[in-house]
Amino acid sequence: MSGHSKWHNIRLRKGKVDAQRGALFTKLSKEIILAAKGGSADPEANYRLKMAVEKARENNMPQENIKRAIARATGEGEREIAEMRYEGYGPAGVAVVVDAATDNRNRTAAELRFLFTRNGGTLGESGSVAWMFEPAGLLEVDPQGRSEDDFTEACLVDGVVDVDFGQPATVYTEADAVIAVRDALRARQIRVTDAVLGVRPKTTVPPSDVRAVFDFLDSLEEHEDVQRVYSNIEFTDDALEAAAQPR
Repeated sequence: MSGHSKWHNIRLRKGKVDAQRGALFTKLSKEIILAAKGGSADPEANYRLKMAVEKARENNMPQENIKRAIARATGEGEREIAEMRYEGYGPAGVAVVVDAATDNRNRTAAELRFLFTRNGGTLGESGSVAWMFEPAGLLEVDPQGRSEDDFTEACLVDGVVDVDFGQPATVYTEADAVIAVRDALRARQIRVTDAVLGVRPKTTVPPSDVRAVFDFLDSLEEHEDVQRVYSNIEFTDDALEAAAQPR
């Protein structure tokens, strides 16, 4: 598949994931705000909000910050945060879909266009690469010391279409099965740390310049408005190891 978990592992080893706590809390707060806007302000009555709060707690976000983010969802005078999806081509022609949360659409679009252009890519119009992807549930799961075979077998419940083993692992589900699969995995004592409805590529391609693609994806992930990045990249283990080496 896309090598999402393997890429995530390399970023962890390089110290690139959530290196700045403030930037991480900003992303988590935006997810909480969007979740609360879309439903009840009570996490027990709002699945998306419950998952957003759980993820915030997993990352040691203070309870006061969580309460403040929920309050912002309905607070008067607050700048509205909107969900936006951007599409385009990165270096080596890879297709990329970016989900963002912003209170200034023009600023975010301009900054992402700059990141695409600076890295040899092009920010496209809506639908320019969406046809290469399909809706899917994505669950971030902690293998908790299980071997790849044992973990994969434990995750094979109704609705699961693929498992990308790693630390953490990614479990892909049918688009309408993400909640059911999340609950089924938890019933098997499998720790699910995040669950979202996103997209996955219909087919994947190995990039001709893995270093350039790696740096481009890093730059997108580090932008404070970017919540998630999807691509049609297939990273081999050798390519990922090469990308992890110091320049």
